[in-house]
Amino acid sequence: MTLITTPFNARTTASEVLAGIDLTGRRIIVTGGASGIGLETSRALRAAGAEVTVATRRPAPGERALDLSDLASVRAFVAGWTGPVDAIVANAGVMALPARQIAANGWELQLATNFLGHFALITGLHDHLRQNGGARVVVVSSGAQLREPFDFDDPHFERRPYDPWAAYAQSKTADVLLAVGIARRWTGDGIAANAFEPGYVRTNLQRHLDQDTMRAAGLLDDDGGPLVPDYFTTPEQGAATAVLLAASPLVDGVTGRYFEHDNQEAEVVRGGPDVMTGVASWSVDPDAADRLWEHASRSVE
Repeated sequence: MTLITTPFNARTTASEVLAGIDLTGRRIIVTGGASGIGLETSRALRAAGAEVTVATRRPAPGERALDLSDLASVRAFVAGWTGPVDAIVANAGVMALPARQIAANGWELQLATNFLGHFALITGLHDHLRQNGGARVVVVSSGAQLREPFDFDDPHFERRPYDPWAAYAQSKTADVLLAVGIARRWTGDGIAANAFEPGYVRTNLQRHLDQDTMRAAGLLDDDGGPLVPDYFTTPEQGAATAVLLAASPLVDGVTGRYFEHDNQEAEVVRGGPDVMTGVASWSVDPDAADRLWEHASRSVE
């Protein structure tokens, strides 16, 4: 399979990806679109003419309430939606919760928020996605998917010791498997789905990290002041791959793939602690995608 390439790179901004593209009439949902990468994704899509609905846990005027960790909230959002959806950018997420937390439905909170809530939202809006034809689903994953496969035996850390980063990595593997699962089921409905990692971007996603971790990552100076390392990109740059996959004609018909923050499709690799780029084979395994789809379907019924 030939990897998809684009003329963009890791420093390309979302507005540059959408330059010259008219999205007038397109209806797009962006979860977590009120800050960080989600905010810049929403801004760029709106600037290109799209009607963007920002779905967020604490909505401001003009936004819609959506708590992805609460399936009742997701169902309410779905029930209140009318008309077609041309794209969903599944952007909202939580990272590295220091202690194990459980959502109301019994799922570990990172997995419930990052994966299951989006699964319920996207599958709930399936009929709306297929109304116009050519709809797209974009799932924001992370390079952390290279670290952990999905643990079907103990996904909620009921028996194994809880580890904040293992839980986060597993949820991001699940996000890639979500895109693969959609591609395996909905291509005939004219719906494409792809996942990507936005790279290192300073956003509210780091809010649960302690100061020692922040210093080790180069995000704080010795006095606790904020730093932005050279290897980080801006939120506008981090949003570039989101809008590429949501709206660019360069990826028309592309589905079930994983892209990196340089706006290029990633190579499938063996995952592990020393692997820095690519998508882990376990993250795009069709059997795992099908198994996870069935597991999630039972939980949202």
